[in-house]
Amino acid sequence: MIEVSDLHKRFGTVVAVDGVSFRAQDGAITGLLGPNGAGKTTTLRCLYTLMRPDRGEIRIDGIDAIADPDAVRRSLGVLPDARGLYKRLTARENIAYFGRLHGLDNATIESRSAAAIAALGMAEFADRRAEGFSQGQRVKTAIARALVHDPTNVILDEPTNGLDVMATRAMREFLRNLRSDGRCVLFSSHIMQEVAALCDRIVVIAHGRVVADESPDALREQTGEANLEEAFVRLIGSDEGFAA
Repeated sequence: MIEVSDLHKRFGTVVAVDGVSFRAQDGAITGLLGPNGAGKTTTLRCLYTLMRPDRGEIRIDGIDAIADPDAVRRSLGVLPDARGLYKRLTARENIAYFGRLHGLDNATIESRSAAAIAALGMAEFADRRAEGFSQGQRVKTAIARALVHDPTNVILDEPTNGLDVMATRAMREFLRNLRSDGRCVLFSSHIMQEVAALCDRIVVIAHGRVVADESPDALREQTGEANLEEAFVRLIGSDEGFAA
């Protein structure tokens, strides 16, 4: 479970996050949405300990992320906005490298790598160097790498960005399987069809604050809009759209 309470972060005079609070449950997919400059990406970076908030509390499975970031990282699988593959390594080697960073033995790395490669449909390119990979191949490799240590909580920033239709469908099914496994899945997306198809709950951030935290049906009912995109526009008070 991911719990965020009264999170604040500023950069100089700019207030990026201004009191964000929400909870992402185990066995559920929570969407984190927001327009340009809303504070969504800053919030995610604080959650996976890349940034330290100025104030507030983050707990991952009850562990204080600010007091004990190393313990939190062990229970988190993260797909950041920058995929950052090692291009001279194969997909399989990228996964194994992160497994070793997490202290896994070779047998565990091999079995988990094989399972991820099968689940994500990576067999065709698993033993090719990452240099020259398509966007979809990079994303799949980065996700497999993020999950090699079998984390209970998964944070994905734009997981289907740049994927074709078939790869997007496969990724959605993979996320549903993570939910079925009882994991806590938190992801951002700018694709409304994806949000409607996957999310059990949606947290909307605007101007650094949470303006809605409901199920998709509740958001539509709250705004009086049948279309989720129109509900989002009404909630943020503009039509400026989404951003990563």
